[in-house]
Amino acid sequence: MSVLNAAHFKDETAAYAFIEARVWPKGRICPHCGVVENSGALKGKSTRPGLYKCYSCRKPFTVKVGTIFEASHIPMHIWLQAMFLLCSSKKGMSANQLHRILGVTLKSAWFMAHRIREAMKDGSFGPLGGEGKVVEADETFLGKSTKTRRKAGQPRPVAVLSLVERGGAISSVSLKSEPSRSEIMSVIRAKVDPSSALHTDGAQHYKFPHPDDIASHQSVDHNKQYVRYVKNGESVHTNTLEGFFSIFKRGMTGVYQHCDVKHLDRYLSEFDFRYTNRIAAGVNDETRALRAIDGVKGKRLMYRELTQ
Repeated sequence: MSVLNAAHFKDETAAYAFIEARVWPKGRICPHCGVVENSGALKGKSTRPGLYKCYSCRKPFTVKVGTIFEASHIPMHIWLQAMFLLCSSKKGMSANQLHRILGVTLKSAWFMAHRIREAMKDGSFGPLGGEGKVVEADETFLGKSTKTRRKAGQPRPVAVLSLVERGGAISSVSLKSEPSRSEIMSVIRAKVDPSSALHTDGAQHYKFPHPDDIASHQSVDHNKQYVRYVKNGESVHTNTLEGFFSIFKRGMTGVYQHCDVKHLDRYLSEFDFRYTNRIAAGVNDETRALRAIDGVKGKRLMYRELTQ
């Protein structure tokens, strides 16, 4: 049986009940006054599904308030379908594809996708790595390589720095300029546990001026080899990130094709989320979608924020 045959993907009442169980695991909370379990469902013939009235502040509310779903007129079961499709597509799914599958307008599909990416932003895990763990750091470019001549007026390629804990989570950021030691070091200090071992390529901006920034640093010269073996048998490489970059670039160039720089961090959150919650980490498509739903709270995104 298809996963999309589940009741919450087809029925609006079931969809609201499904979301409420994830957003309110400890009881129904009024978003206006914060009182728990002091509300009741409104059951008039013309009342929309999922509408409650708080007996404390006397205000109506739904589970949408204070989430990425707030003020959306798109049915909740369509939202759940969109989240599942975006979470289960390894290289992403374009707004045009969502528009055709879900039967919503292209503008709505584009806005939905960005709000789902907002839900995928994950700040729950702490610094990457730790004692005895390896973190890889590397950067890539979106657009033509810096070694390729650009025509007059052509935008510079955008640099992306990614950090991955081997066997664990990944975190990516877009860089404001060409990769520089100061900017890269500020990201590493913020995101990597200083007791970690760091593996990089031989780029000069990974030459650390302060040894206390990281427990140990090993590099591999990609002009000579892609894996370097040291005396204790440890393999030094950034191949984990090379695999991630291949998925990321195929998604950005083959699926999304055009991405404004101001939206890039949300796309990075999407690819980071799917990689962190990958099959190899024991997370299947259904669980990955559930984790995305857990991130909808407190992440309201307005259309004008995307278009200004």
